[in-house]
Amino acid sequence: MFWVLLLLLAWAFAGTACTRLCLTAVRAATVDTDVAETTDVPTADRERDLTLYEAAFLSGGPARVADVTLVSMARQRRLLLAHTGWATVVDPRGRDEMERSVIGAIGPEGQSRIAPVRARVAGAEAVCRLADGLVRAGLAVPDGAGTTVGAAVRQVRAAALAVVALGMTALLLPVQTGTPRLLVGLWFALPLTLSLSCLALARFEVHPYARWASPAGQRLLGTLVHGPAGDERSFLTSVAVRGVRAIGEPELRAAFAHRDQPWRE
Repeated sequence: MFWVLLLLLAWAFAGTACTRLCLTAVRAATVDTDVAETTDVPTADRERDLTLYEAAFLSGGPARVADVTLVSMARQRRLLLAHTGWATVVDPRGRDEMERSVIGAIGPEGQSRIAPVRARVAGAEAVCRLADGLVRAGLAVPDGAGTTVGAAVRQVRAAALAVVALGMTALLLPVQTGTPRLLVGLWFALPLTLSLSCLALARFEVHPYARWASPAGQRLLGTLVHGPAGDERSFLTSVAVRGVRAIGEPELRAAFAHRDQPWRE
């Protein structure tokens, strides 16, 4: 009856994962409701058009805000982004606090690797204030809250795979008198059905599993209207929503794709 121990283990995996998913989904919905009820920003203001930086944050978080700022300055020829991964300041006068954060992150020498600049800008006070404002407006989820549902879904998927593996192991065990293999398979089908049912419900009830944007923020992102082809605003909006993969220029894209190599003697 060793297969019974495997069955209990399968139920433990499935039950724990599904319980966590249900709790995190309820918690996420509660957080969104609480934010909407306690925000001091009127509902009409939450339906306003998003700025470029707000769209970037809701789509990809602080790092996306840094990317959009760098790309915007590079397109205006006020910042040089080399395909080797270096950023050079051309115009040291930032037009807003995000651009000033970029210039400050590059440093007084006016040149720095792009990777550390992105990291510094993502943690700058200007980005933190932007995030706080979006949370108060009910457009962004509090820090860390958006990761829990996605992590719970991944745990349920892993539990389903574990149930399948345990069931196959039980079926491969030597035949025991009085226990048909079909019956063993049916017992393992129960925790598997539970896991798959939770995944299906999560797909329709709490999908997409956004890390940064609340449901209200996701709706605003879905209403973003791109300008005519080739329009600068449209280009930057695409970068804000899709990230650096939306960049068409090979050299500019290479600047973000470049990775530092170990020093060689």
